[in-house]
Amino acid sequence: MISTNTGQVLGKGLVDRIASPECRLKWEGGTDVVEEKLPGASVDLATRRLVELAEKQSHIEAVGHRIVHGGELFTAPTLIDDKVLEGIDYCSLFAPLHNPAHAEGIRAARAVLPNVSHVAVFDTAFHATIPPYAHRYAIPEKYYKELGVRRYGAHGTSHQYLSAKGNEFLAERGVKAPYRVITLHLGNGCSAAAVLDGVCRETSMGFTPLEGLIMGTRTGDMDCAVVPFLIQRQGWTPAEADRFLNKECGLLGVSGLSPDMRDIEQGRAEGHPGATLAFDMFCYRIEKYVGAFTAVLGGLDLLVFSGGIGENSPEVRRQVVGKLGWLGLKLDENANGARSKSAKLITVESEGPAAAVIPTDEEALIARQTERVVTGS
Repeated sequence: MISTNTGQVLGKGLVDRIASPECRLKWEGGTDVVEEKLPGASVDLATRRLVELAEKQSHIEAVGHRIVHGGELFTAPTLIDDKVLEGIDYCSLFAPLHNPAHAEGIRAARAVLPNVSHVAVFDTAFHATIPPYAHRYAIPEKYYKELGVRRYGAHGTSHQYLSAKGNEFLAERGVKAPYRVITLHLGNGCSAAAVLDGVCRETSMGFTPLEGLIMGTRTGDMDCAVVPFLIQRQGWTPAEADRFLNKECGLLGVSGLSPDMRDIEQGRAEGHPGATLAFDMFCYRIEKYVGAFTAVLGGLDLLVFSGGIGENSPEVRRQVVGKLGWLGLKLDENANGARSKSAKLITVESEGPAAAVIPTDEEALIARQTERVVTGS
């Protein structure tokens, strides 16, 4: 719960393991901390209880819903009605693990708060400005027209927030627009975006969040022909191959150790060969994308690190920035090693490009976009 007037977080809640005997709720608002067991709770029950706790804190004026996939139907934050909800259901074709759960949450929230405006904020919307020569795959047009096969990207709310903050960062330092910013959202899922003056021109994820950078358990870029090869040789079903690529690869698959970068870095420090290779591959893929995206933007003003790894791993930042010296980036070791919850420059001040750590805040962006849709501002 966020006040859009002040940006203050009034309260936050989480319901974990919905519909299971271990279902639990946690709410923090003001000085209140509520922890409850909700064994077997449905989405409807959990939502109703969260709303009860939130309304004790402040009146709810609108609800913003983060939706992973809007396809080509939704390219901007949208006021939710029955037709929009049907569109979100349709886009479950592209995000079968996410959109159905989003739709269920929306229906529950609308039932509890029927007189409040509900707004859908789509993760794919920020990437809708990517031109056809970048978002199309080199396949016959009918598969794009009839089935929607193209690159959509993900993490759009994060990349939009980070690039806007990056623009402010550059303006404060007297850099003249247009701003050429590459944002790196690095967590269990990882993606990069090339943003020109706030407009996304390219991103690393594709038709699904499997494409692009190496992630905790996802492969990132790989020759498509590997998939039918594995299906044939391993005797897998398509579903088994999909699970393998999304759940058993990435840092986990290469290292044989863990999908968590903290474990990878510890293993690397102890001489674990798999962890060392996983770390080097992870950083190399980022370096390669930064180089390509610099070409897309015609140069670089700011490289932004964010997400669980981007904000908390000095080692990843050191390796990546160290390999990008040809861009004019020079790491400030003290700044890179210092912990901070606010935005910070991690390269030596110069007339060339800079690198910074900017903590992402997708909830704040969703709240602001929800307010804009509701008020028409």
